[in-house]
Amino acid sequence: MATSPARTRTRKSPAQRSGEIHDAALGLAREQGLSALTLRSVAARAGVASGLVAHYATSMDDLIARTFRELTAGELDDVRRQADASDDAAGRMAVLIATVLGRDHDDITLVWVDAWSLGRGSAALSAAIDEQMQAWQSYIAGIIRDGRIAGMFAVDDEEAVAWQILAMIDGLSAHALTRGTDAALFAARLAQACETLVGAAAGTIVSRLPSAT
Repeated sequence: MATSPARTRTRKSPAQRSGEIHDAALGLAREQGLSALTLRSVAARAGVASGLVAHYATSMDDLIARTFRELTAGELDDVRRQADASDDAAGRMAVLIATVLGRDHDDITLVWVDAWSLGRGSAALSAAIDEQMQAWQSYIAGIIRDGRIAGMFAVDDEEAVAWQILAMIDGLSAHALTRGTDAALFAARLAQACETLVGAAAGTIVSRLPSAT
């Protein structure tokens, strides 16, 4: 009597499993913020047992920090790609403002807001926050420096001014998210404040804002 073919199951490689768990963490963080990332929630999203998440993730702190780093670095890459298509520093600053205050960045704003809270109790997340804030500040400082070299801006300390602008962006985004308002409504006011901070003539940045804002 012929025997039926043996059933075979393809065992997923460690890399595949790790990737699925990481993708699950990314999806949850985008939808619900970093605070939604727990051993149980990530396991449910990935369709695996909680023990498997614990096996492939060094710790939840590390998984959360890695998720935060990837999402926020991706946001900066997206902003840089759009802003750097502009012809000059004023245009780059205008596009940066309009982009980060856009409603389609609300998910990453939630990630940042959660990170600032959770980072107090996690060395790994705290280090990732510092790294990403430094990256944002460095990019903004570069725009200001280019504007000063081109004669569009007149500022003595672009590093300090870049931190001020980043703080205003973060504050407006966080407040709008918390209050349920549209941060893009404040784009023109932020652009005016940036003109003062970088020593640009009135309208230099405001006039370059996309008309949608």
